[in-house]
Amino acid sequence: MRALLSLLVALMVVTASAVMVLTGGPEAAAAPACTVDYRLNHWPGGFTADVAVTNGTAPTNSWTLTWTFGGDQVVGSAWNATVRQSGRQLSATSLAHNGSLPTGGTTSFGLQGTFHGTNEVPADFALNGVRCGDQPVPPSPSPPITTTPSPPAGCSAALVCDDFENQNGPVPNGRWMTGAANCSGTGTVSVDTAMAHSGAKSVRVDGKGGYCNHAFLGTDLSGVASGVLYGRFYVRHTTPLPAGHVTFLAAKDTADGGKDLRAGGQNQALQWNRESDDATLPNQSPAGVALSVVLPVGRWSCLEFVVDGPAGRLRTWLDSVEVPGLTADGTPTPEVDQQWLSRTGWHPALADLRLGWESYGGGDDTLWFDDVALGGSRVGC
Repeated sequence: MRALLSLLVALMVVTASAVMVLTGGPEAAAAPACTVDYRLNHWPGGFTADVAVTNGTAPTNSWTLTWTFGGDQVVGSAWNATVRQSGRQLSATSLAHNGSLPTGGTTSFGLQGTFHGTNEVPADFALNGVRCGDQPVPPSPSPPITTTPSPPAGCSAALVCDDFENQNGPVPNGRWMTGAANCSGTGTVSVDTAMAHSGAKSVRVDGKGGYCNHAFLGTDLSGVASGVLYGRFYVRHTTPLPAGHVTFLAAKDTADGGKDLRAGGQNQALQWNRESDDATLPNQSPAGVALSVVLPVGRWSCLEFVVDGPAGRLRTWLDSVEVPGLTADGTPTPEVDQQWLSRTGWHPALADLRLGWESYGGGDDTLWFDDVALGGSRVGC
């Protein structure tokens, strides 16, 4: 009997010790409010960042991440979040499709911007007002791997790259201005959520016939390019280019008395035009028009161009294919650049870029613009 009692006492001691180990130790450390993986890719004057946010607190149906830049970084565009900046203070707010964030869940967004000094990884992230407990992960020393979500095509080579996903109002704002010079009529510019080349938004221009019904969205080119401007945008429209002269791209040329350098169409094909002397590229002869191309309707087209001010040259690509009739390379080409080269010393200095619709006759068209990229080197489609 004594042996049995001794065994029972021993078992009770062992059992009590096990309970003490499980419940009597220090409490587990609380999970941080959030962790942030800020993957930075930068080059002289510009950068992109892919930001992954993990929620360490209660589930939420919407989220806002805040942080402070340590330098003079300026965000120009973002994707998968609405990013706002006031000085060095920034906030990224969820969109309708990615607001739900469970405990332990991760969401991602990206941004693109410029800087002139330092561009360090921020260190004071906070999620929904609660400071994150962990330091953000520093960038990998190896080249960054492209992950989803990714910036619009060409952002790594562009100083401006905008897919309009951060536009939350009825008309474009931020770096974009809307309006028309001299007079205005029934043409309109709006943010469209029913049609997009990438993401969920684009800019729609309802263009009407007659000069005063023109409508444009535009941006200043200060700091974007010095002398040589490369541009890329996607455009979709509903009506074939008319026989009369129309414009869907205009840029103020400060070296030409403030008159516009314009791209659009005439005789149902693409053309460039100088407002100051009405020179066209190509010549509007049958042979000249045949060296241009039509702008397809009912689908997205990628239009690229370069305006080289110091060299006085101009090149154009449609869907990555260079258009011979839309090239001014300094070498006279029959039926292409006789008018263009009739003026010596053409060295454009562009101050802005506007996309929209301007008709000098009766041509109406509805156009959408998306994934606009501008910089000092070719972006590509």
